[in-house]
Amino acid sequence: MLVALIILVALTLAGVALMRSVDTANLVAGNLSFHQSAVQAGERSTEVAIAGWLQPNNTVGNTSLHADNTANGYRALRDDPVGNQSWDAFWNATLAAQAVTGATDAAGNTVSYVIHRLCQTAGAPHLANCAKQPAGINSGGSFGAGGIAPLTNNQVYYRITTRIAGPRNTVAYIQTIIAL
Repeated sequence: MLVALIILVALTLAGVALMRSVDTANLVAGNLSFHQSAVQAGERSTEVAIAGWLQPNNTVGNTSLHADNTANGYRALRDDPVGNQSWDAFWNATLAAQAVTGATDAAGNTVSYVIHRLCQTAGAPHLANCAKQPAGINSGGSFGAGGIAPLTNNQVYYRITTRIAGPRNTVAYIQTIIAL
């Protein structure tokens, strides 16, 4: 009788451990799916920033990208965290007021973005004060018929920082650097 009671207690403990293991696995899977949903929403918002603001304003003679346009989440000069400041602290202190925030999607994600031109000063971009590709990147390559044309050194770089706030306090950041 004592042996049966010990076996019953052992089986009960094993059942409880199995339930906790399954609950933990489901919690982890749920967190991963929320994070994946947040990243996908952020990628869509980054595409909106590129196609909706940067590309239409990146035309010859257009000076829209030479000055800040906070209504479109655009800064004509770079702004970075200082010292040991995290991106989350930097976003809350500085970028949140400059960001464009879209409507909350069906999954409960609220996406905001800010575009920074990677230049030290506003105004017309000059290679002396803007981030540029490293020297020598054009070396080598194919210049024959059907070859890839060499890259030009007069492209301006832009950094799009996207913050996604999702359900269950999910927060994700995506940064994309593009050259136009």
